[in-house]
Amino acid sequence: MHHSQGPRHGARDYAKTPLNIYWEMTQACALACRHCRAEAMPEPHPNELSHEEGLAFLRQIPDFGEPLPHLILTGGDPLARKDLFEVIDEARRLGIGISITPAATEALTRDVLVKLKEHGVEGLGLSLDGSTAARHDAIRGVPGTFDRTMRALGWAKELEIPTQVNTLVAAQTAGDAPDVYELLKPFDIARWSLFFLISVGRGKVLEPLEPAQGEKLMRWIYDTSLESPFIVATTEAPSYRRVALERKRESGNAEETKRSGVTRGFGIRDGHGIMFVSNTGDICPAGFLPVTAGNVKSDRVIDIYRDSPLFQKLHDPTQFEGRCGVCEYHILCGGSRARAYGATGNPFAEDPFCPYEPAVKIQPVRT
Repeated sequence: MHHSQGPRHGARDYAKTPLNIYWEMTQACALACRHCRAEAMPEPHPNELSHEEGLAFLRQIPDFGEPLPHLILTGGDPLARKDLFEVIDEARRLGIGISITPAATEALTRDVLVKLKEHGVEGLGLSLDGSTAARHDAIRGVPGTFDRTMRALGWAKELEIPTQVNTLVAAQTAGDAPDVYELLKPFDIARWSLFFLISVGRGKVLEPLEPAQGEKLMRWIYDTSLESPFIVATTEAPSYRRVALERKRESGNAEETKRSGVTRGFGIRDGHGIMFVSNTGDICPAGFLPVTAGNVKSDRVIDIYRDSPLFQKLHDPTQFEGRCGVCEYHILCGGSRARAYGATGNPFAEDPFCPYEPAVKIQPVRT
């Protein structure tokens, strides 16, 4: 989940320090969702980071200096890690802000949410992929997950835990977005993020939206964000930032962009503002961009993020290819590097989901 960090947000150089580090604590999960990026299993991977290796990784994060990245514990199901609360306590001791994205299993109880809050977890991420049990559970492929997610949303509201809800956008689900929005309105959430499907892992069973449908939905997202009681954002759809600016220009209302929350994401993309550490310690630009640049068992995360060839190239959008390399929006957008990789095997290719034709048709001269 993306966690906004208030005034510290603006001072950060994303080529030096990520906003968010995602740690896939384990592949273990009691669910087997149809579009699982992690291809989660009932049991942990045999090479999963041990307790000591996990703590050693955490102790590298302060090397980035202030403002520190925010740590998001994900999986699989982070609740399946037996040392979860020791990990959280160590992160807090180090001054690292922490959020968690638990799976909607029977382990996700009110007592667990109380305990997470007591241990200093600042945010919760929950997945809601449909406005009804039939729709959500069909996408997840696991009966009962809708009801468990709705219960958890109610508890989070009652316990005042800032919550981000993540909703998958695919051809099968896009028409349901307005109903999901209406369902979420009473829950006082902090952020609703619409994740535009990337066909990796088990995600290949679902169809992504066509680019023209995607643009139409992005315009709806922007218009909704202006009146929404919570931030409405996108994941793996950085071209939404261009759509939002175009909408703003059409209306001529500067206040709008502030309210829409879209500027919070400017410049952030996979590997630039985002870093992902797998359950076995591999350091990647993002969970949906599984290209390994190092491993926390043998490398320092700060060295990989700042100096590895993969990350260095991701920090510089002039190195991107096709339309993304010449686009006038490439600094604030840069295209989804994960989608480019998923489509072509090249993380620097153009984002095939964006239909925009840049004004410049040739590579700019580099100074």
